Amino acid sequence: MKLSVYLADDHTIFVKTLANAVATFPNVSNVKTANSGRQLFKLVKETSPDVVVLDYEMPGWNGLQTADRIMQYNDRIKLILLSMHGNEELIITAINQGIHAFLLKNTEPEELQTAIDKVYLNDFYHNKVTTRALKKSAKEGPGKYYNISKREREVLLLICEELTMREIAGKLFLSEKTIQNHRQNLLKKMEVRNTAGLVKRAIELGIYIL
Repeated sequence: MKLSVYLADDHTIFVKTLANAVATFPNVSNVKTANSGRQLFKLVKETSPDVVVLDYEMPGWNGLQTADRIMQYNDRIKLILLSMHGNEELIITAINQGIHAFLLKNTEPEELQTAIDKVYLNDFYHNKVTTRALKKSAKEGPGKYYNISKREREVLLLICEELTMREIAGKLFLSEKTIQNHRQNLLKKMEVRNTAGLVKRAIELGIYIL
């Protein structure tokens, strides 16, 4: 697994330092940087990366606005949002929009490496900051019932445990295609955009307890 990772931040020194760190990650083979959301989107349209890491607080298009344009262009790209502050409302908004992971800008390189690998393989990554926001969201509850089957519930729980589609297929003695179909049905029924959204919904419903 060799990944292409694009980084965006309006602070040149920060993004270059980040790029140097990411370039040392074993599973990363290509790193490009941008100093704005517009510049990043231009790079994405030239050659789509596997993962994008972008700052929330950028002038012009902020991180969420940029992410939205990227998702509309290519929804297979995994998105990691960076911010100086672990604002719970921002985290929940980001997950609802389709962001795959949220990290503080002072995170250690080791966690960024883990997040990049996890979002590519599992479609989401959550840490202590995200967990705190999700727990608060769970208290509020979705206020809606979702008619999911027993098998879909099993698949959902294993997704929450961060198993890949292949690992879930092996555990349930089903084909990977069948698991993918269950995942697609869950996305549709639970009205979310990706796996991060499924995990959030499972926590809200009390199906998965952090």
